[in-house]
Amino acid sequence: MVRPRHASFDKKKVVAENRRARYDYAVEDVYEAGIVLTGTEVKSLRFGEGSIAESYAEVKDGEVWLVNANIPEFSHGNRFNHEPKRPRKLLLNAREINKMFGAVARQGMTLVPLSVFFNSRGRAKVELALARGRKAPDKREHEKEKDWKREQGRLLRQHG
Repeated sequence: MVRPRHASFDKKKVVAENRRARYDYAVEDVYEAGIVLTGTEVKSLRFGEGSIAESYAEVKDGEVWLVNANIPEFSHGNRFNHEPKRPRKLLLNAREINKMFGAVARQGMTLVPLSVFFNSRGRAKVELALARGRKAPDKREHEKEKDWKREQGRLLRQHG
């Protein structure tokens, strides 16, 4: 017998978000990757602590690692607590890893984490983007384009 789930159960619970990433980078492909964590790291994330603002991912020896992500020590973690800024392994398919490696090596792209969240099954996941860095003029152009699209929507709502 399958018990009905609560309506809010299907949503993903975002723990940490890198809001600046979409401004600084032109996002091309987005991947959902599992993340290898210790028990105290999971507990810390469940309390909503953690930051990926200055973190990035790199492909090393056929594996993808999340570098410089800050998950603070768990308050009740005693001697088994974790190191806050340790590199964490990301879980992806071999095909996805090869695609990322090729894009980073040949096209000069960057792997940027967009968010850390818990999916509907309660697993910690990282939304990882294959992105190209933006220069200052590109950022201004992107901002103008976004403003114009917003204004277009407003005009269509008023007159449409």
